[in-house]
Amino acid sequence: MALEPLTDQRIASALTELPGWMVKGGALTASYKGKRDQLPSFYAAVAPAEDAANHHAQLTILYNTLTFALTTHDAGDRITERDVSMARTISGLAQEHGLTAA
Repeated sequence: MALEPLTDQRIASALTELPGWMVKGGALTASYKGKRDQLPSFYAAVAPAEDAANHHAQLTILYNTLTFALTTHDAGDRITERDVSMARTISGLAQEHGLTAA
């Protein structure tokens, strides 16, 4: 997958397909809420997807919310197609685990 940073136009286009995701601090970010006991199984599903893609999000946990921030280190910590792809995967897993975009 290309490691070229995306243009602002391409990022805006990708965001229309990624409900709950936004650009914050130069990263593609989203937060998901659920019951606290749902969070471990959700992240247990995300972790192998990250490993398979060799692309890992910065993760913040606060009570019943998981926040993901994605950039591509090899592209100067900018947003690339790798980030958009991982955001799609995370969104799908959140839905499967009953979490909602915060």
